[in-house]
Amino acid sequence: MPINLGTVDRILRFVAGGVLVGLAATQTVGPWGYAGLILIGTAAASRCPLYLPFGLSTCRKAK
Repeated sequence: MPINLGTVDRILRFVAGGVLVGLAATQTVGPWGYAGLILIGTAAASRCPLYLPFGLSTCRKAK
């Protein structure tokens, strides 16, 4: 699977995932907050499988 996440997209996913997991750990939201682990995982791998069928990519193109 090709890399399809750019820097800004990765940072936003790390932050949003961390917030969701933190809220779930403090029981502010339900257990669904642990879905933030998916965001953290895709950011760490620089790949989003949901972008593939749509041909989306937020990373810069090589010149």
